[in-house]
Order: sequence, then C-alpha cells, then structure tokens
Amino acid sequence: MSQTWGLIFDVDGVIADSESVNVRATMAAFAEVLGMSGMRVEDFEAGIGRGAAAYVSAGADAHGRTLESEEVDRLVLRRQETFLSLLAEETLPAYPGVRELMHSALADDDWRLAIATSSTRDKSQAVLEAAGIPWADMARLCGDDVTHAKPDPELFSLACGRLQLTPGSCVVIEDSPVGVEAAQAAGCSCVAVTNTHTRERLQRADLTVETLVEVTLDTLRGLLQGP
Repeated sequence: MSQTWGLIFDVDGVIADSESVNVRATMAAFAEVLGMSGMRVEDFEAGIGRGAAAYVSAGADAHGRTLESEEVDRLVLRRQETFLSLLAEETLPAYPGVRELMHSALADDDWRLAIATSSTRDKSQAVLEAAGIPWADMARLCGDDVTHAKPDPELFSLACGRLQLTPGSCVVIEDSPVGVEAAQAAGCSCVAVTNTHTRERLQRADLTVETLVEVTLDTLRGLLQGP
C-alpha cells in the first residue's frame, strides 16, 4: 500500500503577489479611516502572515500609533473592501510553478491538497480565483476558522486534520518566517519561497527556493521521507 502525503499551500505571497495589493489596500484604508499618509511597505512587515488585525496594527506601530480595537475593526473592514475592489479590476497571475505543482499533485493519488491561510475566506477566495487556482478540489481553511494566528500551529494542525493525515506526512509551502515557524510547530515539513522575504529570513525552513519551479513531487517526497 502506497504512502499518502499532504501538500498545504499558504495564499498571500505564495500563490500570487497579493502582498503588494494588501499594502496598497491597507495604505488606502489608513488614509480614509485615520487620515494617515506617508506609510511604507516595510511598515507592515511585522504583521505579514499573522492576520488582518496584526497587519494593520503593525503599520500603526511603525508610526508610533497604538490603535483602539474599534479603529482596528474599521481599518480591517475598509482594507478588505478596497482589496476586493482592486482585485476585481486587476489581473493577479499565479507565481511561477504554483499551478504546475498543484496540478501534478491533484493528478497523483498519493497526494491530498489543502489551502491554509490567515486571510479571510472572501479575501483568500478572491486571490485564488484571480490566479486561476483549482481550490474547489482542495480542503480549505482560513483565518476565520482559527482562534490563534501564526506562529501558533493551529491553522496547519487543522489542515492536517482536514486532510486526515498526520503532520509528519504533510509539507507546507510558506513565504514568511512566522509561517515557517507555525508549520514546523505543527509537526509539518516546510518549503519556503522567497517571494516576500529573503533567504536569510527563511533559513529555518526545511527547504528554501526562489520559485516553485524548483520543486517537484519527488522533491517533496524526499523531504517527508527524510535521509
């Protein structure tokens, strides 16, 4: 009997360059809701992968501003509205190798696939559809399904459960240090792609690549089976 493996994809920064849209939408939200301008891409870095509330809070912290909970809620709502509006008007191609790896795994009976993201269900679905991802053929979890954000392992632990596989049989594709930490804390192997962070920031991953073109199912089996 053959071994069954799990392949779990994060969305923002892994599937497509949605991080750049995130930044634009968040900057617009800060300007509209709080009248704050002059924000930079790096202001939000500490919030990447931790969910919407942490993302907007990181931007405020970078400017010495502590947000009230009501302000966080307003910013998160306006950010999502703007994000969805931008995505409705723009193309968002998948990163190189993403769809090819997915289709290879979907065609192989030894593999089960899942999407697991800190983003909301509506926002992540918009990215998946814009990038032409066959998400309906996969298990899917989002930030709405968990209590604890990354680096807590809850998201990936739930994804393994949804796939009915042990964490040791699953590999996560991530792009952020907190995502790598969460995947490994869940007991999964982790491949990090340098779409958002440098190789140095992702060095804890089991494998770090420039694009998923470098990754095949044999590559992933090798990680999961060990030396």
